[in-house]
Amino acid sequence: MTRTTGLAALAGIAVVLGWMTACPMAAVAQCSAPCDVAGQVAITAGTLSFATAPTVPNLGSVVLDGDPQTIDATMNPFAIDDATGSGSGWNVTVQGDSDSGYSPVFAEYCPGGACGTLGYVSAGATLPADSLTLDSTGASFVDTGGTSGVAPALTCDSGCSLDSAAPVTIATATPDTGMGTWSAEGWSSASLVLSTPATLGVLPANDVFQLDLTWSLASGP
Repeated sequence: MTRTTGLAALAGIAVVLGWMTACPMAAVAQCSAPCDVAGQVAITAGTLSFATAPTVPNLGSVVLDGDPQTIDATMNPFAIDDATGSGSGWNVTVQGDSDSGYSPVFAEYCPGGACGTLGYVSAGATLPADSLTLDSTGASFVDTGGTSGVAPALTCDSGCSLDSAAPVTIATATPDTGMGTWSAEGWSSASLVLSTPATLGVLPANDVFQLDLTWSLASGP
């Protein structure tokens, strides 16, 4: 389960474009036809938002063999839409969600039905924090919808822990970059890695491990 929050950057920008072909604005009354006066257009800032919010796919299953195990998976593409026109840049962070009813780490969860009441199991099993990592090696931001300019950057080439107690930056746009719509694509089949300990126990029938993440988008690099 993934929770996504966005901090929208709103700013008013007014731009006046003018041209004169026959006479200055102050002398309009003295013009003889034809006489063109200034044309105006107001530009209002849009928002900074997730065009496609980041999500983590289901990671499959672990077959216990007495040793530590890993599961590889492919990160889902996501996209950022910077329509503010400010050139302030932006950043994307992620962390485990500690709000009531959610879990910042992989914890025993009942999907409902045969295992009982839907929700996290009280005093159930958990995996350690920092068990899930994201590696952005080979992935990049692709311009979409006619966007041009300098691309933003993914920042997890050395691996980032997603189930962390503190926010971790996974993407950034420096000033005057990342304007328009950019999609993070090209994730490898091992861009997500879940590590489990040798001491991992079997869960009751139909229970699973589940994690809640908060993805945040904010103005500024």
